[in-house]
Amino acid sequence: MSQAGQSPYRFRLNPGFFAHLFKAVFKQHHRALVPMLRRVIPRDGVVLDVGAHAGQFAKLFAKLGPQGRVYAFEPGHYARVILRTALRLNRLRNVVVLPLALGERSGVAVLSVPVKRSGSYGFGLAHLGAGGEDAAELELVALATLDEVVAALALDRIDFLKADIEGYELRLIQGARATLARFRPALLIELDPIRLARAGDSLDALWQELVELGYRPCTPTEAQTPLGSPQGGDVLWLPRS
Repeated sequence: MSQAGQSPYRFRLNPGFFAHLFKAVFKQHHRALVPMLRRVIPRDGVVLDVGAHAGQFAKLFAKLGPQGRVYAFEPGHYARVILRTALRLNRLRNVVVLPLALGERSGVAVLSVPVKRSGSYGFGLAHLGAGGEDAAELELVALATLDEVVAALALDRIDFLKADIEGYELRLIQGARATLARFRPALLIELDPIRLARAGDSLDALWQELVELGYRPCTPTEAQTPLGSPQGGDVLWLPRS
């Protein structure tokens, strides 16, 4: 396993990189979510994409809210190279890329980026904290709370927040309580019990936290069907009236 001090920004321009870049620029994932997203993202809306990865969600958000603004949080250098290139080549000028990880505190964290046997990065599975893979590159990244970022940017509106940060979703929410109480955005949160456990958290704890913050869980569909008990996968959280 590479150490954090050994050239954390090193990556090779191998076929894996160009495959990642091609998909980011020319492919569009998550189209099935568009009917639901249209209900929660106004054309002039402000969207937070936490764990922006290669930009598949950021591209959708930017097109659904052409008069608004998307803030794409991506701490990993490799992912940001691809993300910025995809946004530029798709001429999406309403996306701001922020090189930050979000959690329950501010400081510096270690980002683990898995390395496949082929030598390419499994950067979609990058996560905060060392360990869990046979081979990984470790990168030191800036860590902040969402409440701090919102204050620094002087945001006066947030309509929607998506988070897919490989098990650190509860930490994100813990550092965003003031923001959620003030703006009451709709949330699309990935819930993975195994990855939450790796971070020292649990599905039940995250579920309970959001319920106590006044959110109700629903299916991520246009029907927005209420969910009665904790379950994994992508869950849409809507603020209670």
